[in-house]
Amino acid sequence: MLMPHDSLKAAPRVAFFAALVAGGLHTAAFAPFDAWWLQILALASLAGLGWAAEPRRAALLGFGFGLGWLSSGLWWLHISMHQFGGIPWLLAALAVLLLAAFLSSYYAAMLALWAALRQRAQPGPAAQVLMFAAIWLLAELLRATVFGGFPWIASGYAHTVGPLAPWAPWVGIYGISALAALAAAALAALALPAVRAWRPAAGVLLVLALAALLLPQDFTRSTGFLKVSLLQPNVPQDQKFDRERIDGNLEQLAQLIESARGQLVLTPESVVPVPMAYLDPQYLSRLQAASLDRPLLLGSFLGDEQDGFVNSLQSFGRLPSYSYGKRHLLPFGEFIPPGFHWFVRLMGIPMDDQARGQHQRAFAVADQRLRPLICYEDLFGEDFVESVRGPGAATVLANVSNLAWFGTVMVLDQHLQFSRMRALEFQRPFIRSTNTGATVVLDHRAERTAQLPPAQAGVLEAEVEGQLGDTPYARWLHALGLWPLWALAMLLLAACAGWPRAARRAS
Repeated sequence: MLMPHDSLKAAPRVAFFAALVAGGLHTAAFAPFDAWWLQILALASLAGLGWAAEPRRAALLGFGFGLGWLSSGLWWLHISMHQFGGIPWLLAALAVLLLAAFLSSYYAAMLALWAALRQRAQPGPAAQVLMFAAIWLLAELLRATVFGGFPWIASGYAHTVGPLAPWAPWVGIYGISALAALAAAALAALALPAVRAWRPAAGVLLVLALAALLLPQDFTRSTGFLKVSLLQPNVPQDQKFDRERIDGNLEQLAQLIESARGQLVLTPESVVPVPMAYLDPQYLSRLQAASLDRPLLLGSFLGDEQDGFVNSLQSFGRLPSYSYGKRHLLPFGEFIPPGFHWFVRLMGIPMDDQARGQHQRAFAVADQRLRPLICYEDLFGEDFVESVRGPGAATVLANVSNLAWFGTVMVLDQHLQFSRMRALEFQRPFIRSTNTGATVVLDHRAERTAQLPPAQAGVLEAEVEGQLGDTPYARWLHALGLWPLWALAMLLLAACAGWPRAARRAS
């Protein structure tokens, strides 16, 4: 790979290729590899490549890095489109590439902004390091929010382990993304021989390392234990909606439910692949009979053709009836953006244009309160932070998913990593019931206490320890949303763009 100190004289094509390779290596920092240090090194390469680049070249570097990162990190989308959607493999690959290119435009725009402000203000090394962290934070926030957001493998997720993980209950995923960018830019400054920045750069790295040791970490208290039964039916995606196989799959599901021993039984997302209203009343009675002494939360669809079907969890058992409907829908898989109906119709995805669910309270069971999340929703802590605060706050977070659309390589581990970050941010245990994996119990430190092997049918019988209390991140996120991070990034850019000459000379 091109090293940062070579970037000042590198040819544009060489620099672009180096950024592309660095982006690909950036993907290897995430699960299942958990190489947090590689995330910082890859991003440091980008910072070094763009350190003295003019805006157009900086934009090209940001685009190349994003393209290498996101195309390699989202390649599994090809499986859903080609293998299950019937789209020719070349067109499916092109669709993944176009999505990665679109998302990379945020990083291209922000690196161009970095270069333009640098040309205008001529900041010193310390200010330039801060500016890089600010523009990286803005790029991550844009990807997380524009058009509903798609923050899959945002850079901070690489730090569910390592020295930046203790920052999670303080600043959350995007704050960690900014801190990682700060460390990366500091490393880049150290590697550039023409930049005399060892003191401020070393200071940044030292502060980040010491903070990991000194930051308080205990914000929640135990609320006792709950025995859970987490189902993993392992139904192949090409059989899930097959009319000739649905009856057999429903029979297998009923047997798994009847064999469960926990105080709560949790099934994966849409484990019943037809609307509840279409199920045989005798089958519903069988599920109710299996849930007399403990509640069942069953993944299915509620609603009707007129008002739309909602991806939901429906309770069975003696407790008051409860339902939860998914609110943050996945583009193209659950709702169709304007102008793309022709593309989605090519794939023939069942239930491809769903209605949004309504906000629901946490589900109370055995002195615990469980907050359900359906699949993609656990990427958006800002959407459900109110559920972990105040009266009736959830003591356990739960995710139900069906990732069989995307195979078992990489995507299962990536999605588990998102749940681990939410566990760290809110210091809540996290339970997951999935069709093919990862079905797992995480404690409030994001450590795995029980897990089923992927692609294997079974029931995970485990205990989870509930937690109650507010992390600093939960408090300020609930009060202000992501706005403090937007404001911090803008203030840093404004301050550094006007960095006094005296400060530049001192640097």
